Amino acid sequence: MPVTSAGVLLFRRAPELEVLVAHMGGPFWARKQEHAWSIPKGELDPEEQPRAAALREFAEELGLPAPEVDYANLGTVRYASGKLLHVFAGEAPDFALDGFEPGTFELEWPPRSGRTAEFPEVDDVRWAGLAEARTLLVKGQLGALDALERHLATSA
Repeated sequence: MPVTSAGVLLFRRAPELEVLVAHMGGPFWARKQEHAWSIPKGELDPEEQPRAAALREFAEELGLPAPEVDYANLGTVRYASGKLLHVFAGEAPDFALDGFEPGTFELEWPPRSGRTAEFPEVDDVRWAGLAEARTLLVKGQLGALDALERHLATSA
Protein backbone atom coordinates (compact mmCIF):
# COMPACT_ATOMS: atom_id res chain seq x y z
CA MET A 1 0.00 0.00 0.00
CA PRO A 2 1.59 3.33 -1.04
CA VAL A 3 2.18 6.14 1.43
CA THR A 4 -0.76 8.53 1.14
CA SER A 5 -0.68 12.22 2.03
CA ALA A 6 -3.01 15.16 1.62
CA GLY A 7 -2.24 18.84 1.19
CA VAL A 8 -3.66 22.30 0.72
CA LEU A 9 -2.68 24.34 -2.33
CA LEU A 10 -3.64 27.94 -1.62
CA PHE A 11 -3.70 30.33 -4.55
CA ARG A 12 -4.39 33.94 -5.36
CA ARG A 13 -4.83 35.63 -8.73
CA ALA A 14 -3.46 39.16 -8.35
CA PRO A 15 -1.27 40.51 -9.73
CA GLU A 16 -0.67 37.08 -11.32
CA LEU A 17 -1.60 33.55 -10.34
CA GLU A 18 0.46 32.62 -7.29
CA VAL A 19 0.53 29.60 -4.99
CA LEU A 20 1.65 29.23 -1.40
CA VAL A 21 4.80 27.12 -1.07
CA ALA A 22 6.81 26.07 1.97
CA HIS A 23 10.54 25.28 2.13
CA MET A 24 11.07 21.93 3.82
CA GLY A 25 12.93 22.10 7.09
CA GLY A 26 15.75 19.98 8.40
CA PRO A 27 19.38 19.52 7.47
CA PHE A 28 18.79 17.67 4.19
CA TRP A 29 16.98 20.65 2.62
CA ALA A 30 18.90 23.46 4.35
CA ARG A 31 21.02 24.62 1.42
CA LYS A 32 18.67 23.60 -1.39
CA GLN A 33 16.18 25.78 -3.23
CA GLU A 34 15.28 24.11 -6.52
CA HIS A 35 12.78 21.31 -5.94
CA ALA A 36 13.11 21.70 -2.15
CA TRP A 37 9.72 23.33 -1.52
CA SER A 38 6.33 21.73 -0.97
CA ILE A 39 2.69 22.51 -0.59
CA PRO A 40 1.72 22.16 3.10
CA LYS A 41 0.87 18.47 3.40
CA GLY A 42 1.30 15.33 5.43
CA GLU A 43 0.34 11.70 5.85
CA LEU A 44 -3.20 10.63 6.57
CA ASP A 45 -3.95 9.10 9.95
CA PRO A 46 -5.73 5.73 9.83
CA GLU A 47 -9.41 6.20 8.91
CA GLU A 48 -8.89 9.95 8.31
CA GLN A 49 -10.54 11.59 5.31
CA PRO A 50 -8.08 13.29 2.89
CA ARG A 51 -9.63 16.79 3.17
CA ALA A 52 -9.55 16.66 6.96
CA ALA A 53 -5.92 15.51 6.86
CA ALA A 54 -4.97 18.30 4.45
CA LEU A 55 -6.45 20.97 6.72
CA ARG A 56 -4.88 19.42 9.84
CA GLU A 57 -1.46 19.17 8.23
CA PHE A 58 -1.61 22.75 6.98
CA ALA A 59 -2.11 23.94 10.57
CA GLU A 60 0.56 21.61 11.96
CA GLU A 61 3.19 22.57 9.40
CA LEU A 62 2.63 26.33 9.37
CA GLY A 63 1.27 26.98 12.83
CA LEU A 64 -1.60 28.81 11.14
CA PRO A 65 -5.11 27.49 10.53
CA ALA A 66 -6.04 26.92 6.92
CA PRO A 67 -8.31 29.74 5.77
CA GLU A 68 -12.05 29.16 5.75
CA VAL A 69 -12.60 29.14 1.99
CA ASP A 70 -14.15 26.74 -0.50
CA TYR A 71 -11.71 23.95 -1.35
CA ALA A 72 -11.76 22.17 -4.69
CA ASN A 73 -10.62 18.56 -4.79
CA LEU A 74 -7.93 18.57 -7.49
CA GLY A 75 -7.54 14.80 -7.28
CA THR A 76 -4.43 12.80 -6.58
CA VAL A 77 -0.89 13.18 -7.89
CA ARG A 78 1.55 10.30 -7.82
CA TYR A 79 5.24 10.74 -7.08
CA ALA A 80 7.79 8.66 -9.02
CA SER A 81 8.28 6.72 -5.76
CA GLY A 82 4.61 5.72 -5.84
CA LYS A 83 3.59 8.01 -2.97
CA LEU A 84 0.10 9.50 -3.42
CA LEU A 85 -0.87 13.08 -2.62
CA HIS A 86 -4.50 14.24 -2.45
CA VAL A 87 -4.60 17.96 -3.29
CA PHE A 88 -7.24 20.48 -2.21
CA ALA A 89 -7.04 23.99 -3.69
CA GLY A 90 -8.47 27.10 -2.11
CA GLU A 91 -8.46 30.69 -3.29
CA ALA A 92 -7.19 32.86 -0.45
CA PRO A 93 -6.11 36.28 -1.78
CA ASP A 94 -5.98 37.83 1.69
CA PHE A 95 -4.20 34.98 3.48
CA ALA A 96 -1.40 36.54 5.53
CA LEU A 97 1.65 34.73 6.81
CA ASP A 98 1.72 36.72 10.05
CA GLY A 99 2.22 34.34 12.95
CA PHE A 100 3.93 31.63 10.87
CA GLU A 101 5.27 29.21 13.48
CA PRO A 102 6.11 25.82 12.03
CA GLY A 103 5.72 22.52 13.76
CA THR A 104 8.86 20.53 14.51
CA PHE A 105 10.19 17.00 14.17
CA GLU A 106 13.08 15.10 15.74
CA LEU A 107 15.84 13.49 13.74
CA GLU A 108 19.06 11.72 14.59
CA TRP A 109 21.65 14.29 13.54
CA PRO A 110 24.37 13.90 12.49
CA PRO A 111 23.49 10.49 11.07
CA ARG A 112 24.56 7.51 13.20
CA SER A 113 25.67 9.87 16.01
CA GLY A 114 23.09 8.69 18.52
CA ARG A 115 22.10 12.32 19.13
CA THR A 116 18.73 13.73 18.17
CA ALA A 117 17.95 17.30 17.24
CA GLU A 118 14.69 19.14 16.69
CA PHE A 119 14.06 20.82 13.32
CA PRO A 120 11.18 22.88 11.91
CA GLU A 121 8.90 21.01 9.50
CA VAL A 122 9.20 24.02 7.18
CA ASP A 123 11.61 26.92 7.55
CA ASP A 124 10.15 29.41 5.08
CA VAL A 125 6.81 30.00 3.42
CA ARG A 126 5.87 32.40 0.64
CA TRP A 127 3.74 33.12 -2.39
CA ALA A 128 5.30 32.20 -5.75
CA GLY A 129 4.16 32.67 -9.34
CA LEU A 130 3.49 29.44 -11.25
CA ALA A 131 6.73 29.57 -13.25
CA GLU A 132 8.77 30.01 -10.09
CA ALA A 133 6.73 27.38 -8.26
CA ARG A 134 7.58 24.87 -11.00
CA THR A 135 11.28 25.29 -10.15
CA LEU A 136 10.74 25.31 -6.38
CA LEU A 137 8.29 22.45 -5.75
CA VAL A 138 9.54 18.89 -5.43
CA LYS A 139 9.04 17.17 -8.77
CA GLY A 140 6.36 14.82 -7.44
CA GLN A 141 4.07 17.79 -6.77
CA LEU A 142 4.28 19.50 -10.16
CA GLY A 143 1.14 17.66 -11.25
CA ALA A 144 -0.76 19.63 -8.60
CA LEU A 145 0.04 22.85 -10.48
CA ASP A 146 -1.24 21.30 -13.72
CA ALA A 147 -4.42 20.22 -11.92
CA LEU A 148 -4.89 23.73 -10.53
CA GLU A 149 -4.53 25.27 -13.99
CA ARG A 150 -7.08 22.78 -15.42
CA HIS A 151 -9.47 23.51 -12.56
CA LEU A 152 -9.22 27.29 -13.04
CA ALA A 153 -9.65 26.98 -16.82
CA THR A 154 -12.84 24.92 -16.47
CA SER A 155 -14.35 26.96 -13.64
CA ALA A 156 -13.87 30.34 -15.30
